[in-house]
Amino acid sequence: MKYPEVKNFIGGQFVHDNNKRINITSPLNNVFISSVPLSTYTDVELAVKNAQNAFSAWNGMTSKMRSQIFYNYRQIVEQNIAELAAIIHHENGKTIDEATAEVKKSIELTEFACSIPQIATGEVLEVSQGVECRSEYTPLGIVACINPFNFPHMVPHWTIPNALMLGNCIIAKPSEFTPITSMKIAEMFKEAGLPDGVLSIVNGNREVVEAICDNPEIKAVSFVGSTDVAKTVYRRATSNLKRCLALGGAKNHLIVLPDANLELSATDIAASMCGSSGQRCMAASVMIAVGNVNPLIKKLCEEAAEYIPGKNLPPLITKKSFKDISNYIDEAVKKGAKILLDGRKFKLDENADENGNYIGATIIDWRNTNEKMPEREVFGPVFEIISAKSIEEAIEIQQKSPLGNACSAFTQNGGIAKMIAQQATAGMIGINIGVPVPREPFSFGGVNSSKFGTGDITGKSSIQFWTNLRKITSKWAKHEKADWMS
Repeated sequence: MKYPEVKNFIGGQFVHDNNKRINITSPLNNVFISSVPLSTYTDVELAVKNAQNAFSAWNGMTSKMRSQIFYNYRQIVEQNIAELAAIIHHENGKTIDEATAEVKKSIELTEFACSIPQIATGEVLEVSQGVECRSEYTPLGIVACINPFNFPHMVPHWTIPNALMLGNCIIAKPSEFTPITSMKIAEMFKEAGLPDGVLSIVNGNREVVEAICDNPEIKAVSFVGSTDVAKTVYRRATSNLKRCLALGGAKNHLIVLPDANLELSATDIAASMCGSSGQRCMAASVMIAVGNVNPLIKKLCEEAAEYIPGKNLPPLITKKSFKDISNYIDEAVKKGAKILLDGRKFKLDENADENGNYIGATIIDWRNTNEKMPEREVFGPVFEIISAKSIEEAIEIQQKSPLGNACSAFTQNGGIAKMIAQQATAGMIGINIGVPVPREPFSFGGVNSSKFGTGDITGKSSIQFWTNLRKITSKWAKHEKADWMS
């Protein structure tokens, strides 16, 4: 076993339990590296009790006092980037470069949280003579975040720093596939001086999610994962009268015109579809080709072929993912689609383990078949091509997609790019960029079935989600001046 067994982090310490455990295997080689407990309602209740005990003192600190802990935490993370990247590489499969970039993004998210004292300041105004109105943000109390496997360090930092900086206590549930990273997050917050009980990590699967949604003391829940599970979590949490933001899947459309820059577009699209082996909700998924873009498609195939499984194309998270994607490609072939680049026939890098969950980059061309491309998310290094006769038709195709996380336009025409940006039904729009992720202080989130709930859990928009807005109106009677000291 490469790593110690995973434990829950409750009350400022890792706790032993008698829960059933499941093995964690590395996608790199399917070797057993640790085990994780399948926690129960009782474990969530224990985390809640510790959070209740910690909340009053934590909320009683000024935001600038809390920010000092996050400055400490940021420094600790920065000093341990290599260690964190290695853990992500082993349990998630990402390349070291990808894992390093993920940790650096977490540092950026922490830096934003440190700025919250200057952002969440409230307002004050004399609304009439002698009457003052002011507003201030107050924490909800105990909140929770349910995190996915694909960004085991970054996605927790979408929620944990902001929710805590705003005075809440939080219970985090990592993916059972990648919980080791969350143990390190807890260790580093402890080292930074975070009071016991303010942050809890409760591991497990469905039962923990249900316990979080059902516990009446947990006031808000964030979720990141597939659309089907996002719907389930949103319904269950809101039926228990909680705030909930549940981010689901994606099938991101790229509208590509003949005037798109050949080199830059092909390079960017290939990086978007192959980064993290396409296991991210911002991956390029579908090209809507408007007119003749065959030269760009040819160049894209060449660029994507440079992603070698085991070298710069990491494995999929499980063997099941490999089977699902292989079946998807088989289904496309049966429907008459043309496979321009076949990831089933990949050559593994000589330094990679053949027991890993590898598949090659795949490009599927649907333009000369009467069959419709499936709308479901693939979540792998698979890119599909369809066509449109006009810009208007391309936009209409994108608008009909049930998912609406991101959409990009590749063109040198500013007017067309603006039209696509204004009319596309997606939460995040890119112009000549394949992964249009907003950077802080801008928030992350899609529309349609890519997000359930109102608002966002990152950036400035997160302030409203993690707080209540208290309004105070004051009026004071005039005092008659009695002497020079009055």
